[in-house]
Amino acid sequence: MSLNLRSLRQFVAVAEELHFGRAAERLHMTQPPLTQAIQKLEAELGASLFVRSSRSVGLSPAGAALLPLAQGLLAQAAELPALAQAAARGTAGRLRLAFVSTLGFGELPRWLKGFREQVPDVALSLREATLDVQLQAFEAGEIDAGFVLHARGAVPPGFESLQVADEPLLLALSADSPLARLDQLPLAEVLGLPLVMFPRAIAPSLFDAVVAVYRAHGCEPRIEQEAIQMQTIVNLVSAGIGAAWVPASMQGFQRPGVVYRVLQAPAGEQVPLPRGETRLIWRRDAAPAVWRFVEHVAAQLAVPQSPPQQVSEATSGPR
Repeated sequence: MSLNLRSLRQFVAVAEELHFGRAAERLHMTQPPLTQAIQKLEAELGASLFVRSSRSVGLSPAGAALLPLAQGLLAQAAELPALAQAAARGTAGRLRLAFVSTLGFGELPRWLKGFREQVPDVALSLREATLDVQLQAFEAGEIDAGFVLHARGAVPPGFESLQVADEPLLLALSADSPLARLDQLPLAEVLGLPLVMFPRAIAPSLFDAVVAVYRAHGCEPRIEQEAIQMQTIVNLVSAGIGAAWVPASMQGFQRPGVVYRVLQAPAGEQVPLPRGETRLIWRRDAAPAVWRFVEHVAAQLAVPQSPPQQVSEATSGPR
C-alpha cells in the first residue's frame, strides 16, 4: 500500500465536503486527479469509501469508519513539528531519573514538583537505586540521569555532574544508649560500638572513608549487620542491633527510639571524619530534557535553602 498523508488529506476533504468539486478547490487541485486518487485509495484498501450518484456523494460504511481515524492521524501529523521543536528545547520528551534514598528526605520532592510544573510535557519516571545499581542502569541505557551518594570528591568517572549536597556523616544510635545523652560524641567513645553498615559494593568510597577512620585508630569497625537502604539501617538501629554512620539528611527520617548525634574528632586528627557528597550525574550526550532538568536543579541550588546547601559551578551543555 502507498497510503500516505496526502491520500488521507484527499479522502478527508471529500468526506467532509461530500462534493468532489469543492474538495478539489479546497486542496488546490483539479477534480479529475482527485477522483483518480480516491479510486486508487479505494483499490488499495479493497473497499469503496463513497456512495456516488449523479446528484450526490455520501460516505459508505467503510468510509464512515475510516474518517475519524484519518482525521486523527492528520491532527497528530500536524503536531509533529511543534513536538520535535519542544523535544529539541527539552520541554517535551522523557526523563528517566534514579536517586538514592537519602535525597528523598531533602530537596528532591520540591525539585521534582517544580520541574513538573515548569515542563509538564516531559514524561518523568523515577527509580530509587544505589550508586552501583545506577551505574549498571546507565550502562544498560535504562536511566538518563541519577542522584548518587559517595565520599566527598569521589565523583564517578566519565559523567557530567552537579554537586547538590555536601554533608557530614552523623551517628544514628539507640535512644537507650548512654551516649544518647551527649549532643556531640567523642570519636573514641564510638569506635567500639557494633555497627549496622551498608555493603561496600553500593558506595565503595563512602564505606572506605568510614573504615579509614577506624584504621587510623588501630581498629576495625564491628559490623553486626549489613543493609542496603538507609531507612532500613535506621530501623535496625531502633531495634538495638547497633549504631550507624548516616548522612546528616537522614535526620529527616524520624524513627522512635533513634537519635542522631554529631561526631567530634580529637584535635589534630589526621584522618578527617567522613562526609557524604550527593551529585546529579548524566552523560554528556544526554537528551535535551536531561539538560533542562540539570538547569532546573542548578537554578534551585542558587536560591538559599533551609538548611543551606553547598552549590557547585553549573556545568553547561547543549540547549
